[in-house]
Amino acid sequence: MSATATVLRTEARLFLREPAGNFWTLLFPTLLLTILGLVPSFRTHHDDLGGLRIIDLYVPVAVLLALVTTGIQVMPGVLGTYRERGILRRLATTPVRPATLLGAQLLVHAAAALVSVCLALAVGRLAFGVALPRQPGGYVLALLLVVLAALALGCVVTSVSANVKVTQAVGSAVYFPAMFCSGVWLPVATMPGTLRRVVTYTPFGAGARALDQAAAGHFPDWAHLGVCALWSVLLLAGAVRFFRWE
Repeated sequence: MSATATVLRTEARLFLREPAGNFWTLLFPTLLLTILGLVPSFRTHHDDLGGLRIIDLYVPVAVLLALVTTGIQVMPGVLGTYRERGILRRLATTPVRPATLLGAQLLVHAAAALVSVCLALAVGRLAFGVALPRQPGGYVLALLLVVLAALALGCVVTSVSANVKVTQAVGSAVYFPAMFCSGVWLPVATMPGTLRRVVTYTPFGAGARALDQAAAGHFPDWAHLGVCALWSVLLLAGAVRFFRWE
C-alpha cells in the first residue's frame, strides 16, 4: 500500500507540473464553453429546443469534452512516453509493478477529468445561469460510465501504438470522431433523427443523451447507460488483450 500511495502521489505531482496536460484537461473545455457562452445567440431561448438555450446544451458537451480529451489525448501521451523511454520495463525489475503505475495514471487522469467537469458546471451556472443537473444521482452514474469508457479507449490507443508519434497520430484519428459524437460541433439533441440514433450507439453519444436527461431531471435511459457500460467492458478487454509494457 505504501508503494502504491507513493507512485500515485508522484504521478499526481508530475501531472500538475505538465502545463500542456493541465491546459487540455482542466482548462480547455471550460474555455470553449466560455467562448460559446459569449455569443449572444447562444443565450437566446428557442422554442424548438423546449425553451432551452444553446448554451444549456453545450454544458454537457463541455463535460464530455473534458473526459474525451483526458482519455484520448492526454493519458495515452504519458503512457506512450513511459513505454518509449523504457520506464515500464525498468519498473518490472523493482517491487513496484508496471500495473501499479498504470493504475495510478488511470486514477490521476480520472480525478483531473472530474475536476474539469466540476469547473465547467460551475462556470456554466455562475457565468451563464445554466441550471445544475436536476437528477444528480443519474448524472453521476452517467458521468462515471463515460469516464471509464474514455480512459479505456485511451488505453486501447496506447496498446496499439508502438511509440509516442504513433500514439499521437492514432489518438488524433480517434479524438475528432469522438468530439463529433460528443456534440462539439452539433449538440446530439439537435442532430437529425437518423444521425442522432447512430451517434447514440457510441459511448460518447449515449453519454451525451444520458447527461442531457439527468440535467433535465429525468433518470437516464437504461439503454444509454447500457451502451456506455458495454463499450467500457469491450474497450477494457481490448486494452488488456493488446497492451504491452515495452
